Amino acid sequence: MLPLPKKYFLTAASCEGETELTAFDRALLEAGVGNTNLLRVSSILPPGCEYEPGLIIPPGSLLPIAYGTITSCEPGARIAAAVAVGIKKDSFGVIMEYKGYCGQAEAEEMVTKMCEEAFRVRGLELDEIKLASTEHLVEKIGCAFAAVPLWY
Repeated sequence: MLPLPKKYFLTAASCEGETELTAFDRALLEAGVGNTNLLRVSSILPPGCEYEPGLIIPPGSLLPIAYGTITSCEPGARIAAAVAVGIKKDSFGVIMEYKGYCGQAEAEEMVTKMCEEAFRVRGLELDEIKLASTEHLVEKIGCAFAAVPLWY
C-alpha cells in the first residue's frame, strides 16, 4: 500500500517547443516538476494534506500529480490550463483540472464551478478554493500545463 501524501502545492506554466513533447517538457520544467516521473492521479486531496508552496521534489521521484494540459500546433491559438483544490477543513479535498482553447479567466471559472459542484454532490461544505492557471498564445507549438503535485 502506498503512503498518503502529506503535502501539496499548485503550479502552472506555459511554453513553446520544437515538438509537442518538448513543449510539454518545457512547461513541466517551468512548473517545477520536469525532473520527476509523473504518476497521474484523479481528484482527491488526502485529509490533513498541508499546502506547501515552493516545495522542491527530488529529481527522479515518482510524483503523484493531478493535472490538466493542452498542446497546440495552431499558430495564434489561445490555450489555457487550470487546477483548483476545494478544501473542507478537517476533511479531504477535491482537485479539479481544466484545459481548453480559451483564456486564463475562462479556465479559472470552469475549475471553480467544477469544485463547487464536486462538493455539492458530496454534501460537503466548501471552505476554500486554491487556484493555479496559465494561458498561452501559440507561436508555433505551445503547451499550457497546470497541476497539483502531492508529496510525502
